[in-house]
Amino acid sequence: MAQRLAIVTGASSGIGAATAALLASRGWRVVAVARRRDRLEALAARAAAVGAGEVVVEPLDAADPDAVAAMALRVRQRYGTPGAIINSAGAGVWRWPEDTPPALMEQLLDAPFRSAYHVTYGFLDAMLAEGSGVIVHVGSPASLVPWPSATGYTISRWALRGYHEALVQDLHGTGVHSCHVLFGEVDTAYFEVNTDSREHIPSLGALIPTIPATEAAEVIARTLHRPRPLVVHTRVQQLEYVLWRVAPGLVSWLARATGRRR
Repeated sequence: MAQRLAIVTGASSGIGAATAALLASRGWRVVAVARRRDRLEALAARAAAVGAGEVVVEPLDAADPDAVAAMALRVRQRYGTPGAIINSAGAGVWRWPEDTPPALMEQLLDAPFRSAYHVTYGFLDAMLAEGSGVIVHVGSPASLVPWPSATGYTISRWALRGYHEALVQDLHGTGVHSCHVLFGEVDTAYFEVNTDSREHIPSLGALIPTIPATEAAEVIARTLHRPRPLVVHTRVQQLEYVLWRVAPGLVSWLARATGRRR
C-alpha cells in the first residue's frame, strides 16, 4: 500500500509541529510547510531518528499563492495526492478595531485564512479526482463568539470558518471531507510572541483548560480517521458550545461582560 501523505501548515511550531511529528511517527509521509527552514529541518531530523514516517521540508510562506502553487506541483509530481491537509498555520495579535489598520488586517488574514485557501486549492482537484481525503482547519472559539478587543483576529477566524462551511456544502458526496477543529488555549509559544494578548482573554475563557500541543495533535489525528464537520475540544468547551447553540445571545453577553473594557 502506498505511504499515506499529509500536508501540514504551520509545522515549525505549536500544533502544526506536534501534528506533523505525530503523523510521521505513525508512518505518514508529511510535507511540513512553514517559513522557518531551520525548525522544519529539525523536525525532519527528529522524524528520521524515529524511523517510521518521513518529513519533507517545504519552507515557504503559505499566504503566497505562487509559492504554494509551485510547492503543490512538486508534491503531486513526486509523491502523488495527499490523503490529508492540516491547515494549522495561524497567528494574530489582539487589538481594538481602531488599532487595526488595513495593513495589519491584511497580515492577519494571511494566517489562517489565505494560507488555508491557497494550500487547499493547490491539492483539491487531485483529491476530488481520487474521491477521498480529509481537510482539517484548526480554528478558534472566536469563530463562533467574538470577544472585545480582538477584531482582526476574529475576522480572520470567521473567514476560515466561512471557507470551511462553504467546503462542507461543495464537497458533499465527493468523498473529500472538510473539518473545523476548535481548541481553546493551547500551550504553545503564542503568548511568548504576543506578550500583551493574554490580558485580552475574557475571564469566561479561563473555564476552558489549557492543553498541550500534543493533545491537540491527537485530536487532529482522530479527526482524520473519523472526519466530522465540527470538532470541539475540550469537554468544557463542548458545554460552552451547547450553551451557545441554545442561547447565543447569552454567550455573547458573557464574552462581552467578562472581556476587556475600554
